Amino acid sequence: MGTGSLTRARALRGLPELIGELGGDGPAMFARFRIPVAAVDGADPDALVPTRSVARVLETAAGELSCPDLGLRLAERQGPEILGPLAVAVQNSATLGAALECASRYLYVHSPVLTVGSVPDPEDAPGVTGLEYGSTDPMPPQVADLGVGVLHRIVRLLAGGAYGLRSVHLPHPRLTAPERYRAFFDAEVRFDRPAAVLRVPADLVRRPLAGGDETVRAIAIDYLETHFDRPGRTVADRVRTAVDRSLGSGPVRVGSVARLLRVHPRTLQRHLAAEDTTFERIVDEARRDLAERLITRTDLPFSQVAGMVGLAEQSALTRSSRRWFGSPPRELRRQA
Repeated sequence: MGTGSLTRARALRGLPELIGELGGDGPAMFARFRIPVAAVDGADPDALVPTRSVARVLETAAGELSCPDLGLRLAERQGPEILGPLAVAVQNSATLGAALECASRYLYVHSPVLTVGSVPDPEDAPGVTGLEYGSTDPMPPQVADLGVGVLHRIVRLLAGGAYGLRSVHLPHPRLTAPERYRAFFDAEVRFDRPAAVLRVPADLVRRPLAGGDETVRAIAIDYLETHFDRPGRTVADRVRTAVDRSLGSGPVRVGSVARLLRVHPRTLQRHLAAEDTTFERIVDEARRDLAERLITRTDLPFSQVAGMVGLAEQSALTRSSRRWFGSPPRELRRQA
């Protein structure tokens, strides 16, 4: 699993102690897989370990300690806190559906190989939908039990208690007594299924979350966007995000964007050249897209539109509009 990918070490939080309680030596077992125990304990909240090592230490501990429900036991000790800054955004969402969408969008911050999202009910029952926990790599059994177990606990926490779980699908054979799984999930668990899925009421996603703060959520999402790279995200994508946030708040200069992205301006420009674009082109495209929205979807004065897209005066907006759209702002608004 994840031969070259990295996962936040906090995914194993609580495992060294659990291994010790089961009669093993947690630090020694972690050392075998070159996983620093201090990283797992949270000394460095951003510590990364190979995803394959996470799977191997879980499977090895379960086998050597004769503990087939190790994944469930570890899940009982974990919650949203293992997601770090993503947990802040999730817990401050307006609805459970928004929380799940946020988790789906930014789960790469925790591990680039993991996925979570809504899917049609695998049993086609009316009024039921699925919450699928998946991976772009094969998922070993203990990893599946841990991941689905933590997802269940997070949904239960967000929902404020029991949330109507119909049943659970797991993609591997049963590892321990059915009663153990039922006790954990408080629902029937079915094994050897195509995917790991929590079957839940379809209206669960509309359930409002208590205590959410949209401002805190926005700050958390901004932190995720600016501090963690989405897999496959280009330098141009990152620059465009920074430019979009800067328009209208002052001059958009390559130096200020480079500081946001923690690179030297010349290095940033070299990366953009390698992607066959320039900083100036990205700024111009961002201005064009914002100007089109403000001109065609609002009644804002054109002088205000000019300022919001970072142009010095209305005449500059008129010239740019002719270049971008072939007509001045007034004509563009009339055609909308």
